[in-house]
Parts: sequence; structure tokens; C-alpha cells
Amino acid sequence: MQPFTYLRPETLAEAIGMLEEHGSDARILAGGTDLTVGLRKGSIRPAVVVDLKRVEELRPDICEVDGSLRVTATTVMTQVVDDERIRRHFPALVEAADIVGSVQIRNRATLVGNMCNASPAADTAPPMLVYGATLNIAGPGGSRTVPLDEFFEGPGRTVLERGELVTSIDLPIPTEPVGSAFARLTRRKGTDLATINLCCRVDADGAVAFAFGAVGPRPFKVEDRSGVLADPDADPERGEQILEELVSHATPITDLRGSEEYRRATLLALSRRALRRAIARLNDDAEAEEAA
Repeated sequence: MQPFTYLRPETLAEAIGMLEEHGSDARILAGGTDLTVGLRKGSIRPAVVVDLKRVEELRPDICEVDGSLRVTATTVMTQVVDDERIRRHFPALVEAADIVGSVQIRNRATLVGNMCNASPAADTAPPMLVYGATLNIAGPGGSRTVPLDEFFEGPGRTVLERGELVTSIDLPIPTEPVGSAFARLTRRKGTDLATINLCCRVDADGAVAFAFGAVGPRPFKVEDRSGVLADPDADPERGEQILEELVSHATPITDLRGSEEYRRATLLALSRRALRRAIARLNDDAEAEEAA
């Protein structure tokens, strides 16, 4: 492991100043689950590591702000999974966060860090995309917000500029019943990167959104607002055509986890399965709302 300077700011302003001063020579430490691996392998060789865990403005928290649930930068996966509000409004995110690495990893890995690492196979990215997550960013020039579907630029690359960091993520709380489901394929059970992951969301008006991971250079979202996919009386052949069109936006590669052909075939099958589960959950939520 290459030696580096370790900095531990206590305020957000101090952290931004350190990141601006050192630029690309600096790396952020929040959970550290990806950074530590990179340091040991030598694939990440920073001159400076900036530890955010003492920054008061970034302390672990999940709170409601202006109709959204806000997850701060140092909130770990276990806290996301255990939060009752997230379990109620964003069940597919819970499904994804609950299988990130091992229990030990989930106790350290942060939701924000999973986004900032920008892995094409990040398990929490597809649910965050279909739920319309927005990232709150602070930097030398002030604050800005970026929709998650505009945040990823490619493997390991985001829109963050010199001195910027993500302070929190906002998840808009649905105002009407929503059905969603997460699906994932790996080479083996346990801790393994996804060969494919995806999330499906079905709204009360029949709009359907899918987000796909590990089948392109970045996680991405596609939508269909025709209502056909969610209509039980629609022509099955037309529904299959629409689903195939959505899946066709994927650009999988062949690697040690699977071939391009295998990924394309299983992506379609997993999408069908997730769609059925999302529709069932939508119906359950609608019935529960009527009963209330």
C-alpha cells in the first residue's frame, strides 16, 4: 500500500477546502469498503485521504424533507434496510441494500458511496433510479442538485467536479400507490458482483420504469407510459414487444461473469419476473389504501 496523508475535517467547509486543494490526488473515506480494497490492490493511489466521519453536517441520518426521505452521506446500508419509512415507501431499495456484500460490509458501506463509486453493477443504483433519486452536492462554488440519472458518466466516473462531494440523497415519497421489485443474477449465492441487476416500478396510472445495471457502461433507466405492460387485458404479444424494446437499450459485454448473449437473454427473463412482482405489489398497495 502506498503511503498517503490522512485528513479528518470536522466541518463541511473544511472537507470541501481539502478536496479542492488536492483535487484528483484526494480520495474520500466514508464507509471505505471500496477505497480499502483499491488501496490494498494498488489500483487506487491517492496522496491524500479525506475522512468524512467527523463532519457534523454529514452525520448518519434519514429524515423527511419537503416530501422526500433524505439519506445523508455517512448513512450505511444497514440503517437504510432497517428504516421503517424506507421499508414502507421504497421496498425495492431495501431488497437491493440488503444483499450488498456481507453483513460486515453493510455495516460500513454507505448508500451515497455506492452511488459515487459509479460501478455499472452497483446493486442499489437501479432502485434509486426508478424511485427518482436526486443527489445534493456541495462544493467550492456552492450547492447544487443532480438527478441520479444524470450523475453517472461511465465506469467509476460521475459529474462531480474538483472539490465537490455528495452530502445526501433525496428519495421522493410516492403520493399514490406504487409497485416495485428488485431482481439480481450472480454466479453464486453470497457476496458476488451482479451479472445482471434491475429494478421495475409500476405506477397507479400504468406507467412502467425499468433500471438496469451491469449491462452497460453505467446504470440507466428506461420507461414506457403506454399502460400496456400493466394492463392485464392488454394483448400479450404487444406487451412482449414493448418489453423487448426496453431491454434492447442494454449494451452488455462478455466477461468472466457471463457472455453478452447470456446477459441479454436473462435480462429479458428477469424483467418479466420483476414486472409481475411489481404489479402484484401495486395491487396490494392499492387494496390496502382502499381498506384504510
